[in-house]
Amino acid sequence: MGTKLKFSTAYHPQTDGQTERTIQTLEDMLRASAIELKGSWDTHLSLAEFAYNNNYHASIQMAPYEALYGRKLLVDPLKPRSLHPDLWLKKYHPNPSHVIELEEVKLRYNLTYPTEPERILDIKDKQLRNKTIRFIKVFWKDMSPDDATWETEEQMRYEYPYLFS
Repeated sequence: MGTKLKFSTAYHPQTDGQTERTIQTLEDMLRASAIELKGSWDTHLSLAEFAYNNNYHASIQMAPYEALYGRKLLVDPLKPRSLHPDLWLKKYHPNPSHVIELEEVKLRYNLTYPTEPERILDIKDKQLRNKTIRFIKVFWKDMSPDDATWETEEQMRYEYPYLFS
């Protein structure tokens, strides 16, 4: 078929050119920052990572941050201090009103927790060869609408008959 196998090892990573290029770029950035900012490269690692992930990459036609989160990171260019991730955090001042009382959650043996259905959001029929199965979209208590699940009507009628009254 004309297929060639290229095996990569830890000693010869050059078979993956993109990885090789990324590593070289990060090495260059760390070397430059260690020289410019006076210090060891590991103290500037988060800054290099931030800079790398927020710069345009021709291979993906955008910055990696934008590709991952679907939006650009907005930074004020007039405040260079705002570029360093460590400076984004503000000092926390403790306040008794910030204390949240946690309620105990009982877990089952398989690490799931019991929840109750709140209402039926939608109904649809799935046609198989010889029969039709009715599915209902269930909105569960204490969950968002995005967490609604499709369940068989038969199973839900058996476990939660009150849902259909």
